[in-house]
Amino acid sequence: MGAFRELPASAPVARGLSEEQPLPAPPLVSYRSFLLLFVPIVALVAALAVDQFVYLDYVHVITGGLWTGIDVFMGLVIGPILGRLPGRARADFVQRLVPTMLFLMPALASVAITAGIYLAEFEGIFNLGFRAIQIAGLLVIVLAGQGFGIFLPNEVRIVLELRKAHPDLQKVGRLGLMNARLAGVQAIFQIALIFVMANLAAGFVNL
Repeated sequence: MGAFRELPASAPVARGLSEEQPLPAPPLVSYRSFLLLFVPIVALVAALAVDQFVYLDYVHVITGGLWTGIDVFMGLVIGPILGRLPGRARADFVQRLVPTMLFLMPALASVAITAGIYLAEFEGIFNLGFRAIQIAGLLVIVLAGQGFGIFLPNEVRIVLELRKAHPDLQKVGRLGLMNARLAGVQAIFQIALIFVMANLAAGFVNL
């Protein structure tokens, strides 16, 4: 009908970038990267300089809550979504997520743990003879081992892969999915750690 004629069945349809076309490398370091990294650290330094329990407690709670909340969201929401996405779409999402996670999560984890140790010392309960402190220490070691031994190296591997002339999209998506699932596992340990800390705050040092 005039201008509205059907295309032949064999006519190619534009679909944007192909699965084989390399993804544009995302900017890794930017002003936002420095904000994600240094804002929690500066907040901790400021709280220690003021030497007030309430400020240090606030930094500990907010960074710990963000750390746990992001891990829960990654494990329960992002992980299943990534698992259902095709390779190109998964890699495309992961490459936009990595610059944020690479700087934010180590900063949150380090500050939350450090502030927690200072709080325990502030309250006079940082005693390695207390069972609650022992369990909390074990959970922190597990979380730090997962975060700095698996999660962070995977993020670096993703970054290095995306900067190749022809990145392996399957590898990028696989590593991103692994990290999303690992975040869910970390959330379980973090919830257990919060339970231990709640007991410590209530004075139950030997659980």
